Amino acid sequence: MSPEIENRSRDIEAVNGEKYQPGDTDVLDPDVQAECPIPYRDDAFGDEQDAEIKYKVLKWWQCGLLMVAMTISLGILALPAAVAGVGLAPAVVILIGLGILCSYTGYVIGQFKLRYPHISGMADAGEVLMGGFGRELFFGAQLLFLIFIMASHIVTFIAAMNTITGHATCSIVFGVVGLVVSMLLSLPRTLKNMSWLSMASFTSIFCAVLVTMIAVGVQRKPPKVGPIVDTNLVTGFTSASNVVFAFASHNAFFNIMAELRDPKDFTKSLALTQSLDISLYLIAAVVIYCYVGEDVPSPALGAAGPVVSKVAYGIALPTIIIAGVLTGHVASKSIYVRVFAGTNRMQKRDFVAVGSWVAIGLFLWIVSWIIAEAIPVFNNLLSLMTALFASWFCLGIPGIFWLYMNYHRWFSSFSKIALTFVNVFCLCCGIILCGLGLYTSGKAIHDNPQSQSFSCGSTG
Repeated sequence: MSPEIENRSRDIEAVNGEKYQPGDTDVLDPDVQAECPIPYRDDAFGDEQDAEIKYKVLKWWQCGLLMVAMTISLGILALPAAVAGVGLAPAVVILIGLGILCSYTGYVIGQFKLRYPHISGMADAGEVLMGGFGRELFFGAQLLFLIFIMASHIVTFIAAMNTITGHATCSIVFGVVGLVVSMLLSLPRTLKNMSWLSMASFTSIFCAVLVTMIAVGVQRKPPKVGPIVDTNLVTGFTSASNVVFAFASHNAFFNIMAELRDPKDFTKSLALTQSLDISLYLIAAVVIYCYVGEDVPSPALGAAGPVVSKVAYGIALPTIIIAGVLTGHVASKSIYVRVFAGTNRMQKRDFVAVGSWVAIGLFLWIVSWIIAEAIPVFNNLLSLMTALFASWFCLGIPGIFWLYMNYHRWFSSFSKIALTFVNVFCLCCGIILCGLGLYTSGKAIHDNPQSQSFSCGSTG
């Protein structure tokens, strides 16, 4: 904190006669509010001037690529089936509406980070809201969500290998291979070193989806698809949940922002991510559904026919692996920072630091492999994760962040009233998605005949 900002903060305290309290955002002018919220705490990485390993070096475009790679991965493969579940017209409205809403909630997360610069993960944000209990609650929820996403990548890797090889061996073996490869690629400790992988991940999924769209356009005669379809609560809500999951990288935004060279650049990174998200999701989901119809599979790469599906899965392998690796990196970093924050181990390359990093990653990937084998149905696993976690991290919790930052100012002006209703709406959406989503995903998993845990059968 610069002396100038510190002095300005003390002056404001003297004028008002009391210490500044969180939520009183009208006390500070915008510059002090963004740069120096009170009380001030240093972030988990501390002063890195003489550090062996420097974390806070990400440029805005590297941050954007990381967010793109974590967002545009498995979620896009479920979108054509989501369109089939709710109908073309409702799906387009849901995709665009949720895309805009998630862009706004991502912006709120960025503002919360600027308001409290010490935040390096959801646990720190939970501590701001609810003290020690909030820290543990948010830490546990974020970690569980990340592990479930890692598991979904292993599920997809198994499906891809079964498709490519014609189910040449037991699916459990493919799961172990996915675990080992993912673990090895998760070894770098800084997001800067992972950002180059993110470019390969986006290129991979973009090319795979493009190949699939071209293939279904050439091979299939478009079926008659109407603007709406007959559906039921389970199918419709599962489909809507999978659309939410496609935007569900908000839980890692704090972790990525913590390694930005300038956290104020996050808005540019978010704009890059969301513009690519919404455009690609809308095009891929609508085109594949319109050419395949109501029987479109999930993951959608299977819609291209036996031969082209193998090609598409082969092209998609990098993103299936890398997007999971990035998620695993964030999960490992959350624990690593929790254990070593405030010590010189954070920036060391000694045996304890490196050994701890490897041990944490290995443990998390083993747990995710167990979950993948226990719930081997891709679509239902996504719905379960959305209900438990994405509903809160994407919609509910950012709404709470805004309400907390603007406490006592909810109805101070017309714009504040409008934003208050928007954020209350976000919170309500999170609650509804969580409650109904748990019921529908649980019923879908129970009713699915393919839900055989730890089976050698093909999932491709």
